[in-house]
Amino acid sequence: MGPWQLSVSALAQPDKISHLPLRWIRGSRAVMAFTVSVFLSSILSVITAANPPYPPSTVIRKIVWAPVDTITRKAAGSDNLPVTWADDEAIYTTWGDGWGFEPRVPNKLSMGFARIVGAPGNFTGTNIRSPAEQLGGGRSGRKGWGIISVDGVLYLLMGHADRQGGQAQLAWSHDHARTWTFANWKFLQFGLMGFVNYGKDYKGARDNYIYSYSHDGPLADTPADRFILMRVPKNRITERGSWEFFERIDETGHAVWTSDSKRRGAVFYHTDGCLRSAMTYNAPLHRYLWWQQIPVPKGSADRGDTRFEGGFAVYDAPEPWGPWSTAFYTERWDVGPGEHGDFPAKWMSEDGREIYLVFSGNDSFSVRKATLVLAQKY
Repeated sequence: MGPWQLSVSALAQPDKISHLPLRWIRGSRAVMAFTVSVFLSSILSVITAANPPYPPSTVIRKIVWAPVDTITRKAAGSDNLPVTWADDEAIYTTWGDGWGFEPRVPNKLSMGFARIVGAPGNFTGTNIRSPAEQLGGGRSGRKGWGIISVDGVLYLLMGHADRQGGQAQLAWSHDHARTWTFANWKFLQFGLMGFVNYGKDYKGARDNYIYSYSHDGPLADTPADRFILMRVPKNRITERGSWEFFERIDETGHAVWTSDSKRRGAVFYHTDGCLRSAMTYNAPLHRYLWWQQIPVPKGSADRGDTRFEGGFAVYDAPEPWGPWSTAFYTERWDVGPGEHGDFPAKWMSEDGREIYLVFSGNDSFSVRKATLVLAQKY
């Protein structure tokens, strides 16, 4: 079958086209591969809505989850929980709509902070009291959607910045989450921004940029049809004018960036399926792992509430802009997947095959081991 000889019957069979992008990586064909992959995936998401929007991974054959009874849960009553590996070896998180880790704070917070030390199965979480804590509930309460440590500084992407469920605002801390400075500007168009995490304190990053993603919409509880990607020099992250948007892949296969938000392109398509997510680089495997929530069906009061039941997917790619493939996909996990999931780089094995998912299932800081079963060539 030639590169453009695709029938309607082939579109209904993702396995028939799953390897096309990997075959077309020579010269100008790289951009053809990326464009066709995105185009076909968007078609498939409409034709086979119950199926993953991208073909099976050629690197990760499957993900095997540890038994349910091995899940560790702490910080009961709290959710969101993005994580990052900081310079002091600790994992930092921001929790929402709860009381944090034991001993709990006396008053329920919309956004609080915590420090986690120890191994995945034997860790301790400690709340960090800060003047930046937020009160409020639902759309009126500000939340932490993304967090990252770079050169000893913690950066936070706070959602619900308008107190109406939309917008995002950057903040940073030089003292490990005790005090924060908030930018005097906001991202008005994006409500669910997060950071691409690498190793300890951003070690092993692909370059000197910080990367950020968002579903392409202003409201944190309303799914979009696509995800977008942004970048900013790590020494200029606090300057709004230094942020750029992914636009497209050029004829040489390289990413093209623009400062004009109106020219932003997509790095991931999934019709009505893009909402909360988190991306981490698995350095030993040279793959980006993108955890994505599967939104609750239309008609539900809160389409982002998968704390107690629901599904998610894990996609992988060689670059933060793709091309993406599906490593795991379920519309109903064996436990509540939470509305946010993260694979901390600190808790990845040296060969990258054993990882741990931090997720807000059962409205708590939940940790579950996962084993990546790789294709034979790996």
